[in-house]
Amino acid sequence: MKKLVECVPNISEGRDQGIIDAVTAVVGEVDGVHLLDVDPGAETNRTVITFIGDPAGVAEAAFRVVKRAAELIDMSRHSGAHPRHGATDVCPFVPVSGVTMEECVAIAQSVGRRIGEELEIPVYLYEDAASSEFRTNLANVRKGEYEALCNKLGTDQWKPDFGPNEWSDSAARTGATNVSARGFLVAYNVNINSMSKTIAQNIALDIKEAGRAQRDAGGKLVKDDKGKNVLVPGPYRLEACKAVGWVIPEYQRAQVSMNLVNTSITQPHQAFDACCQSAIDRGVRVTGSELVGLIPEGDMIAAGKHYLKKAGQSAGIPRKMIIETAIQSMGLRELTPFDPADKIIEYQAGLTDGPLVSMSNREFVDELSSDSPAPGGGSVAALCAAQAAGLAAMVANLTVGKKKYDKVQDRVKEIAEAGQDLKDFFLAAIDDDTDAFNAVMDTFGLPKSNPEQSRARDLAVAEATRQATRVPLSVLEKVPALLKLSGEIGQIGNANSLSDAGVAALAAMAGAEGAYYNVLINLDSLGELDQSAEPDFIVSTREKAGAALEACESLSVEIRKRIRGKLESVLDS
Repeated sequence: MKKLVECVPNISEGRDQGIIDAVTAVVGEVDGVHLLDVDPGAETNRTVITFIGDPAGVAEAAFRVVKRAAELIDMSRHSGAHPRHGATDVCPFVPVSGVTMEECVAIAQSVGRRIGEELEIPVYLYEDAASSEFRTNLANVRKGEYEALCNKLGTDQWKPDFGPNEWSDSAARTGATNVSARGFLVAYNVNINSMSKTIAQNIALDIKEAGRAQRDAGGKLVKDDKGKNVLVPGPYRLEACKAVGWVIPEYQRAQVSMNLVNTSITQPHQAFDACCQSAIDRGVRVTGSELVGLIPEGDMIAAGKHYLKKAGQSAGIPRKMIIETAIQSMGLRELTPFDPADKIIEYQAGLTDGPLVSMSNREFVDELSSDSPAPGGGSVAALCAAQAAGLAAMVANLTVGKKKYDKVQDRVKEIAEAGQDLKDFFLAAIDDDTDAFNAVMDTFGLPKSNPEQSRARDLAVAEATRQATRVPLSVLEKVPALLKLSGEIGQIGNANSLSDAGVAALAAMAGAEGAYYNVLINLDSLGELDQSAEPDFIVSTREKAGAALEACESLSVEIRKRIRGKLESVLDS
């Protein structure tokens, strides 16, 4: 799985297009980062910038955005309707795929430190990256906004996490920047078969995290000792969910409009189901829903799997089919078209399958047969393993729903899902292997005209070669799990597909041995290079590869013998 992080810096300029263009231009200068959206607001005098990419690239692009904004925006002259703290007001990092919140916290801390030390801008960390519970809430950090900084800076209470703790001409110009790690926010609306705003508002109160105002027996609002309304949770309360009810005349229906502020806590399908339950309680029904903006692929996959399992079907099917299930189950096409290529953040950024995986069989084999050294054996080994995983998932899916196999239904569904996950991992490795090889080739072109350059080149070649070794090793180490799945489905799965399970085991073993060969040849090349960076790499990698191959060989012999025996006995009987 590719590591993807989203960053959504908000700069305090929404009117001067020249400044907006200059700030956003720096994003395109960073390899591996894709600018997704630029949303300026004249009234707020603020622009929301959204980009995505690998963690290192996003971190660099974020720093450059803050740097350029600080150069072009003078906060002492700024005014706008939106609360703000600095030239770059907020800079949140959001895990999208293959990245944990902890990793995003580390990115936020690293970028925050760079902003504070290199740009000398006061930096406050908030939300998941906050250094204290009080600073978790952005409203607390930004209290008094830019105008309050002159009195806050210089005090112990408001000492920034990074950067100078003093009010100066520089601070007056840049203000402070708030950096965070947070969950992905999804704007999501659920439609009901009514034009009643009241019903929509009541559904919203049933599900929103804050709950509804409590009333006494006489219908009066209950207040606490500070005179504030006492809130009580609704029957379908969802954490990290903000919701309101409204009517959209052009749609001729009411909607429950939600901000799911952290989809790692509450995902759209959970909100949809909660709205459905509340709607039934109120004598109406949900007719569909609408996604505003983008959504991570993982949230759509989670939704599709939820509804497949709810229907007793296998969720071990290709991602495209899972996502289509989610779209149909939540009625995402009821009001407007829903094209995954436009609505899923990874697809909109073009960060899906690599160029080799996207080829037809003919194109791939033609490319393979040319005089180009890549793709080569490493990519083919990964392809063999991917095909094996696909076959294991297929046999499992051909067993789902068959009465003869009632006792193993839960397990074969699990095998189908596991097979799909392995298939996707191995498919990604096809391009990863070729990319790693090409990276090694690129390092050979580095200059070496003096001892310093030669030393730097040798270190770069060594690191690239280590990475080129890690890819086939990762393939090899996944194959034992694949062989176990192939062997198990051959035992408990649809007997009519026994030969398919056998071919899965054969293809998996071909992938394992091929990956092992690539590990060895890379280690041989590495032995001639400087190993000071990772002196134990060759020995430890050889041991890992040997252990993985030994496990594969043991499993393969047993599976082949068992499946061949079964097939021959059927023919002889």
